[in-house]
Amino acid sequence: MAMWVFGYGSLIWKTGFPFDESLPGFIKGYRRVFHQGSTDHRGTPDFPGRTVTLEAAHEEVCCGVAYKITKEEDKRDALMHLEVREKQYDQKEYVDFFNDSNASEPAVTGVMVYIASPDKKSNSNYLGPAPLEDIAKQIVKAKGPSGPNRDYLFNLEEALAQLGFKDKHVTDLANQVRRILSETQELDIDATANNV
Repeated sequence: MAMWVFGYGSLIWKTGFPFDESLPGFIKGYRRVFHQGSTDHRGTPDFPGRTVTLEAAHEEVCCGVAYKITKEEDKRDALMHLEVREKQYDQKEYVDFFNDSNASEPAVTGVMVYIASPDKKSNSNYLGPAPLEDIAKQIVKAKGPSGPNRDYLFNLEEALAQLGFKDKHVTDLANQVRRILSETQELDIDATANNV
């Protein structure tokens, strides 16, 4: 029996495990939000980055990619990889996956997805909601072993666009980060010009 995994963040552009098939599509009843703190990839314990998790949202969908894994060895490798990579995500859910917006039946049922819950007892890295500008400022400054937090955001925005998906939260946040970076760059240029 095949194992299916749904990616809605970095798994879209950087899988890290072997798979037999990938299907772009969506899950229902969730939305993607930058509420999870990253202290091991895109930030540090002293200054966490922000990565996406899923939040229950009636009548909304979250677009991403479902990966099919059939070989037993590949399933073991994928699970070992995901358990390390997604260790700050404290829940696994099994969801219906759709690849046609007109379909009443899912393309695949029982697709595994990792979720970072808002329960601070089981998920100490949950940061929760904040104003868009505050999240953007944190993303601009955060950097971890996997690189700058802004790269995570921009890679996600690009990966979704390449699949033909739109996510207003991701787009609005990316635009806010670009605005902050542009203003910071202008200030740096002004400061350099004044010192010459």
